[in-house]
Amino acid sequence: MSEPRWLTDEEQAAWQRLAAMLELLPAALDAHLVRSAGLTHFEYFTLASLSESPGRYMHTSALATLTHATLPRLSRVLTGLERKKLVQRRTCPEDRRSKDVILTEEGWGAVVRAAPGHVEKVRELIFDQLEPAQVPQLAAIASQILAHLDPEGKVFATTMR
Repeated sequence: MSEPRWLTDEEQAAWQRLAAMLELLPAALDAHLVRSAGLTHFEYFTLASLSESPGRYMHTSALATLTHATLPRLSRVLTGLERKKLVQRRTCPEDRRSKDVILTEEGWGAVVRAAPGHVEKVRELIFDQLEPAQVPQLAAIASQILAHLDPEGKVFATTMR
């Protein structure tokens, strides 16, 4: 067995900062969305994904892939969103064994109401902390890592330009 490729001091510092950011950012986004819109970040992401799809609906499996959720996790979230009347599930007309998820008018309204505050929070937490020249650097770094983590381009962000 070969010796592990230990991180350099510079790599260790970068990794620790990235790991801390990966822990703190979702919590900050969740707290803001729950407070301002009554939605978790994942619920908002699910609704926003539906809002951007043609006809504002998707097959459950496609939505799970796009949001990088397991089917059981997505099902639990969809059950809560159905209770709030933000989505509906229906049997898929092309494949009666699967379900489609449809964004309701109430769900569309929730996205429209939540989006301005959410984008402002993203701007505050991320982009206001960067110099303009760092934004394309951040995009390039994230794209390079995503290409390795998601080589098939299943997650929405992986295929963005």
